[in-house]
Amino acid sequence: MNLSSIILILWLSVFSSNAAYTAEGRASFYSDRMQGQVTASGEPYNKEEFTAAHATLPFDTKVQVTNKKNGKSVIVRINDRMAHNRHRIIDVSKAAAKELDIILAGYGTVRLAEVKNNGAKQQEAPLAVSEPEQKR
Repeated sequence: MNLSSIILILWLSVFSSNAAYTAEGRASFYSDRMQGQVTASGEPYNKEEFTAAHATLPFDTKVQVTNKKNGKSVIVRINDRMAHNRHRIIDVSKAAAKELDIILAGYGTVRLAEVKNNGAKQQEAPLAVSEPEQKR
């Protein structure tokens, strides 16, 4: 094995797709006039849900957003797109902004951390099993 192969293996192990996304920057929130407007994912924006817009994360990715000033945090689901912006890294719903306490300032400095889903949801009730039909 040559040096290039070793470096490639190390690089791939460090930057594998299993690494969780993290970032720090500014967050803003949707205005009330966006209520009911269709998001990039096709669902209508609802200011009472914990959703957000991000430039690159896939739809339905869950992200923990933590206000660095006061430590308050929420988990939001990405359901919209925003343009790449050097000033903001995420736009959160009005409900999420209230929980983060960024309404008055209009923005907040936040830390983002992707919440990995550790497998499928647990089934709430067992599936009904039918008995095989008996031939007569």
